[in-house]
Amino acid sequence: MVIAIIEILAGLLLPTLAKSKAKAEAASCNNNIKQLSLAWFLYADENAGFLVNNHGKPETLAHRETWANNVQDWGTADDNTNLTFLTETKFSPYDNKSAKIYKCPSDREPAENGERIRSVAMNAMVGDPGELTNHFNPLYEQYFKMTEIRDPSSTFVFLDEHPDTINDGFFVNWLEDYKWDNLPGSYHNGGVNLSFADGHAELHRWVVPDTLRPARKGAVGGIIPAKPTTDFEWLKQRTSVKKS
Repeated sequence: MVIAIIEILAGLLLPTLAKSKAKAEAASCNNNIKQLSLAWFLYADENAGFLVNNHGKPETLAHRETWANNVQDWGTADDNTNLTFLTETKFSPYDNKSAKIYKCPSDREPAENGERIRSVAMNAMVGDPGELTNHFNPLYEQYFKMTEIRDPSSTFVFLDEHPDTINDGFFVNWLEDYKWDNLPGSYHNGGVNLSFADGHAELHRWVVPDTLRPARKGAVGGIIPAKPTTDFEWLKQRTSVKKS
């Protein structure tokens, strides 16, 4: 009888504990995003308003001169686990050399050589994309300086990316194609934490079931039609604006 009662109590308590843990991880993730956002502001403040480099895969691998210097995969790349690629970056003077702020605690998908070190990516239209300037969305504003951002409260900077599409720190979609080239994360009850150019951070929950994909440990970029387009359109409106 005692064992049966214990089993019943455990069955009642475990879901509550799981929910509490999930809430705590979402709060920790939100705090990480805020700390990265602070580093982003401090960098611009000390560099005449110019935003930090936000390079794609080839330039990151060639020069390691961007805000997050690693390019992750599912295999055995050193970039998956080497914390130096996050502690020696353009952000190093401003982020207290804390690699933990680059990773959502709810992301538990390891590569072949261990736990990957980053889940966060940056809006590709924010910052200097180097050789990728005007490559993906030439009809839209690329923000190189803080003062160029037309609507800071509606322009996202950081978010957690889906584990299947994250490689570099450059979160990009072809805004007119309505396909997820990079898929946002959904670690928190179907939602993702984002920071914005005015400094606030928020949790947004996706409404399209197909946006909420489990990790498959394979590339899915460019092959996911955003249908219906609700989630894609929501993020697109917070990515950039069309050039006048």
